[in-house]
Amino acid sequence: MGPEAAKSFPGHDLVDVTKRPAQRATQEIDYGRRGKGYVFGAFQPATGAAFTWTATRRTTANFVAFLEEVESWIAPHVERIYAVLDNLSAHRATDVLLFALAHPRWEFVFQPKYAAYLNLIEPWWKILRSLALKGKRFETWDEICAAVASATRYWNAHCHPFVWGRRRRHRPRRQPGIARVPSVA
Repeated sequence: MGPEAAKSFPGHDLVDVTKRPAQRATQEIDYGRRGKGYVFGAFQPATGAAFTWTATRRTTANFVAFLEEVESWIAPHVERIYAVLDNLSAHRATDVLLFALAHPRWEFVFQPKYAAYLNLIEPWWKILRSLALKGKRFETWDEICAAVASATRYWNAHCHPFVWGRRRRHRPRRQPGIARVPSVA
């Protein structure tokens, strides 16, 4: 999910609209460095199940440790695992190549540069940020880790197959045999 820091995250505050002059939504100013880290994640679009893992640094060793955790998380009957990755140097390191050789069911697919929209986990990161971080203030990195773990547990308890693309909105069915009259401008 990228670097996250212990800070205040904006959210929706209720504003009293009956007061005149109108009240403005405010957020307290947040100064200071209280810890930061990275959230790694794996996602199964077919089931909607998700797995998150936090670390204080984004290194090759942490990424390989995350891959080992994902290997134990995914069911052993799954024949092929496709990992869609960006072009971070830690994703292309020798240790990751050795992991791929030791685990033959894994295949790494690198997305093109400047094409984050092709990675299916990106919309899910937005949902996770909303569930875990939105409208909250964190004093330490451990509080963020706990919030991310709690949000992931909540998501997995209510998971469903994830559909990529825009939301499908219901359109009323047109009656057969009745054509729409073109508008004349």
